[in-house]
Amino acid sequence: MNDQTQIALSRFSQGFSCSQSVFSAFAGQFGIAEDLALKIASPFGGGVARQGEVCGAVTGALMVIALKHGMVTPEKKEEIYKVSQEFIRRFEEKHSSIVCRELVGYDIRISEEFQKARKKKVFDKNCPGLVKDAAEIVKLLIE
Repeated sequence: MNDQTQIALSRFSQGFSCSQSVFSAFAGQFGIAEDLALKIASPFGGGVARQGEVCGAVTGALMVIALKHGMVTPEKKEEIYKVSQEFIRRFEEKHSSIVCRELVGYDIRISEEFQKARKKKVFDKNCPGLVKDAAEIVKLLIE
């Protein structure tokens, strides 16, 4: 396990969201302060504002990819899509989906479902593995 993966897992265990954990673990190497990285990634947890859409670990990793390969001119558009698609392919290869509610098995948009997931500690059981895999995959893609 690499340092960024350990940092991401540590941040998740401290209560940060998947997106915050992954993004902030890498942001420093691109000159972004930890507190700013945590703020930037904060609305993406729970599949974007707890909507159960794209997994926060995935969005955090995609933001890391953007720091490395992001475009400031339209001509670079294909490069960022290519690397992002490769990340998604690898993540889906391990987890069959990038959709939060499919990964955790609950539709967390519904309050009762979210509470059931919390009660069964689904986030404690499932999400660390998602954070770990997202961090490891993105590390390989930005090297």
